[in-house]
Amino acid sequence: MLIKYISIFFVSMVPLIELRGAIPIAMHMDLDPLPSIAVCVVGNMLPVPVIYFFARKFLLWGMGKRFIGGVCRFFHDKGERAGRRLTSGRFGKYGPLVALMLFVGIPIPGTGAWTGTLGASFLDMGGKETAVAVSLGVIIAGIIMTVVSLLGFHVFGL
Repeated sequence: MLIKYISIFFVSMVPLIELRGAIPIAMHMDLDPLPSIAVCVVGNMLPVPVIYFFARKFLLWGMGKRFIGGVCRFFHDKGERAGRRLTSGRFGKYGPLVALMLFVGIPIPGTGAWTGTLGASFLDMGGKETAVAVSLGVIIAGIIMTVVSLLGFHVFGL
């Protein structure tokens, strides 16, 4: 049983998959929903400080490098777009903290903790404010994904 929790912990740390992929895996493994949410939230939040303080610097440095330049440019541009989305349009009208929380809390591809934190770093939002907003967003996404996963398994017998 412990190995299942460890596996969802590590899956929730993977960019682009994050908690949004780890929760359905946990529900498929018949793990208890509340501990699964807790494990996935912690796993998803663990990279946030590293992303906030170092990702933008690394991407800027790597954009000019021969082998990693394209990947760094892709993620740099993704972070810049996320930052712009947080301050404009449907998210921007709530202010940056609530916008960041909603951005991360909506469990669709490209709106997770990694992208939200990178966007917040491009906006030079404070570290504490970013951590709180991303944490609340990850918890919201975890609850949504758990409910959707349980309903999906119940209704469709997956």
